[in-house]
Amino acid sequence: MHVTARFALLALAALLTACAGNSPSPDYPVDPFPIVGNENADDVLMSAIGLVGTPYRYGGNTPDSGFDCSGLIGYVYRNSAGIQLPRSTREMINLRAPTVSRNALQSGDLLFFATNGGGQVSHAGIYVGEGRFVHAPSSGGTVRLDYLTTAYWQKTYLSAKRVLAPAQLARQP
Repeated sequence: MHVTARFALLALAALLTACAGNSPSPDYPVDPFPIVGNENADDVLMSAIGLVGTPYRYGGNTPDSGFDCSGLIGYVYRNSAGIQLPRSTREMINLRAPTVSRNALQSGDLLFFATNGGGQVSHAGIYVGEGRFVHAPSSGGTVRLDYLTTAYWQKTYLSAKRVLAPAQLARQP
């Protein structure tokens, strides 16, 4: 299936099922690299894309309360892949997970940005493929899709981490 058609199908499915989501399960320790099936990256993508339009809220971590960037990432991974991630972007960037170069990004990789200037991480998103990522950008905004190739995101980009094991990654045609 053509990449654009596949992405559109995933987006449509996610949007149609977004309102049927459950509230997040309580925090529990989970191996950051569980052995699970190939469907995980697709589940992560559908979940993340399905939350586009959810209001931003500092400290928010559910669709009902809204999301900040790390709350969005934690919710998506916990509910779609069973992976418990740290709550803050500073903790996420320090995960013992493989760092991925920008030209090797795969759907489901975590992206980190220094939006406050300097080299300190202050923002994160989930790479969905085709140069796009889902994130909760700022107060007054909503969860949205953006292009990693825009000048702003290029300038503030720090690094990426792969928290899904290779067998869990979505296959790119």
